[in-house]
Amino acid sequence: MANHATRPLGQQKHRLLLVEDHPVTREGLAQLLNQQPDLQVCGQVGTAPEALTAAELLKPDLVVVDISLRGTSGIELIKDLASRDGTLPTLALSVHDELLYAQRALRAGAKGYIMKQEPTEQVMAAIRLVLRGGVYLSERMHNRILHQVARGAAVPEESEVNGLSDRELEVFELIGRGRTTAWIAENLHLSVSTVETHRAHIKEKLKLENATELVRRAVVWVQRAPSVADVADPGAGLDSGCPQP
Repeated sequence: MANHATRPLGQQKHRLLLVEDHPVTREGLAQLLNQQPDLQVCGQVGTAPEALTAAELLKPDLVVVDISLRGTSGIELIKDLASRDGTLPTLALSVHDELLYAQRALRAGAKGYIMKQEPTEQVMAAIRLVLRGGVYLSERMHNRILHQVARGAAVPEESEVNGLSDRELEVFELIGRGRTTAWIAENLHLSVSTVETHRAHIKEKLKLENATELVRRAVVWVQRAPSVADVADPGAGLDSGCPQP
C-alpha cells in the first residue's frame, strides 16, 4: 500500500488526481493547479471506475472529487477509495451547498469539502491543508458541526433525509429548487428513467403519496436549509475564471 504522507526523493510537487465529468471544468482547474509551485495534476478522469483505476496506477497524494458524477456519485467514490486505501486523502469539490452534503462526504471518508463558488485561493488553501494531514471545512460549517455536537442532536433538515441515499438526496434537493426530471437527468448525467426511479424511492422513504407531496416537501426542506449554492447557474465558477459546467 502506498504511503501518501511522504513523496519520493526528488519529487518536488504534490501529485493530484482530478475526478470531474465536465472536461472544460476539469481542464481549467488542472491549469490552475499546475501553475502552483507545489502542486501537479498527475491525472484527470471523468467517472468513478476511471478514478479507481487511476488512483491505483498513478499513486496520487490527493484525489479531488466532484460529488456529482455520471453513474456512481462522488460520495460513493470517496467511500470506495477509502476502502481500498485508507491512507489516500480525498477532497470533495462541488457546486452543492456544504450545509447539505459536507457531513455525508466526511462520513464517506473525505478529508474536506469545499464549494466551487469559493475563491481560487481558498480552494488551494483547502488542498494544501488536506495534503498536510488536516481536515478542511469552511468556518461556518465548522461552527455548525460544533453546535450540533454541543446540542447532542442532529440538525432537523438533515435528520429528515437521513434515510435517502447520496444520489437520492441530490435529486431531492434539485426537485426542491424547481428542477424538472429532464433537467435533473441532463445535469446529473442520468437517464430520465433513473431519475424517475430515484423519485419513487424518495416518495417511499419519506412516506409521500404522490408527486405533488414530493415537490412540496422538497421545497420546504430546501427553504429551511440555510443554503448559499444555487445549482441553477452551472456557469458560475471559481473566482479565477475557471469555468464550471
